[in-house]
Amino acid sequence: MRIFLIHLISLLVSFNAFSEIIIIPPSENAQEQIQEAMILAKPGDEIQLTTGVYIIEDGLSLDVDGLSLKGTGHRNTVLDFSNQMTGAQGLMVTSSDVLLKDFAIINTKGDAIKSKGSNGISFINIRTEWTGGPNSMNGAYGLYPVDSKNVLIDGCIAIGASDAGIYVGQSQNIIVRNSLAEYNVAGIEIENSYYADVHNNTAQNNTGGILVFDLPDLPQQGGHHIRVFNNQINNNNTDNFAPEGNIVGEVPRGTGVIVMANSDVEIFNNNIADNGTVNIAIVSFSDSNDQVFTDELDHEKGQDRYTNSQYYPHPKSVQIHDNNFSNSGFNPDTDKEIAAILYELSEGKMTDIFWDGVLPLTQVIFGQPEEDKLILNNNGDATFLTIRPIRYMFSLPNPISTDQTPYNHEVKPLQPVVINFSE
Repeated sequence: MRIFLIHLISLLVSFNAFSEIIIIPPSENAQEQIQEAMILAKPGDEIQLTTGVYIIEDGLSLDVDGLSLKGTGHRNTVLDFSNQMTGAQGLMVTSSDVLLKDFAIINTKGDAIKSKGSNGISFINIRTEWTGGPNSMNGAYGLYPVDSKNVLIDGCIAIGASDAGIYVGQSQNIIVRNSLAEYNVAGIEIENSYYADVHNNTAQNNTGGILVFDLPDLPQQGGHHIRVFNNQINNNNTDNFAPEGNIVGEVPRGTGVIVMANSDVEIFNNNIADNGTVNIAIVSFSDSNDQVFTDELDHEKGQDRYTNSQYYPHPKSVQIHDNNFSNSGFNPDTDKEIAAILYELSEGKMTDIFWDGVLPLTQVIFGQPEEDKLILNNNGDATFLTIRPIRYMFSLPNPISTDQTPYNHEVKPLQPVVINFSE
């Protein structure tokens, strides 16, 4: 009896007697009704969208904590922004403990769904799409949580973004799983973030499949502890359609995975195949690859060219193991610098795994710390190429190495990401 009473009290405490379910069907006034519901809702409320197409002409915004916005499925409930007149996004979320589930947002003027400053946000079975196919006029991002914590993206679809279909930036505690990204410039991108698991996704028909980037001059830098595993990363051969000046505009068509300037990255148990330039590239950040060595000399002299002198532009502690690679480099995008350098160095025999080999000057001379070294293990018949920076810069013999033996170190698995949703 005592146990029953304790359980009953627990249920009563957790149940919000004042929560409300607000049902909004498609209508001429649905846009105003949805926005009004988002303004007036209280924590614990649920806004339910029914089956049908909602014509939305203005950006929507949500700043109430603890709210759910649900449809009846991403094929059934569609918010169509084709005639959007105002707003930088389709939906902007600035609150926490938010659940977005079972609907689609299509043809937004800018980003489809952006969240900023959220602690606890879930995107479940959401579709974002620009239905006219790849186009530089499409919005930059499909799903776009930034400056957030405890981010879950599960069972989502992102199509046609001119930057990244699924992007998580400057965030912590992230899981992206069971999702499809295709016909974007970048399929899935984790940028300047800490602790992310990207697994059981399909990234196909993008320019680049999965990007793990760290960039300078952003409030959160030093991206680390990123696991990319159990993904299908195939056929990412769509021409790059990013607007001019966008950093992902430098991604070569035909790239499976790029790791740039991140530390503690583990890539394992993926199928990475049929990417026309390279299956995996591990590179340092630079405005141009020709300048990266000069930049490093400046860095050693204390003449940092970045606003934040703490920025570290080189990848370190990257582990690539137990992946299945096949059919890389059959149509390299030599208009892009990374691909052009690799093509020249390999004499046209493109490789599965490419590391640019750039290190701080002190490490070039005295060696890299053991804990920072690249690890390659159990990747089948995968081919590999790395640059020997000094030999390359000064046109000395043997400027490259294809020997993986020095990188066959013991794998040290990273810990799984745990998302801490509020009770």
